[in-house]
Amino acid sequence: MTVNRWLRAIAGFFVMLSVVLGMTVSPNWYWFTAFVGLNLFQSAFTDWCPMITFLRKLGVPETVVSGHQS
Repeated sequence: MTVNRWLRAIAGFFVMLSVVLGMTVSPNWYWFTAFVGLNLFQSAFTDWCPMITFLRKLGVPETVVSGHQS
């Protein structure tokens, strides 16, 4: 998977996890949902996202090599 696919998967997971935790543990978890949304919103304008920086340092590829999906 590429950096962008990982980013969408991680953001979706964080949102779903924080909603479940907000419903079952404490409504304060909704602040984490808001943080994820705000981070995605700011990255649309600044072209910088901390998770993408982290994924790149882990060696996640930017693009898929022709003929290979992983």
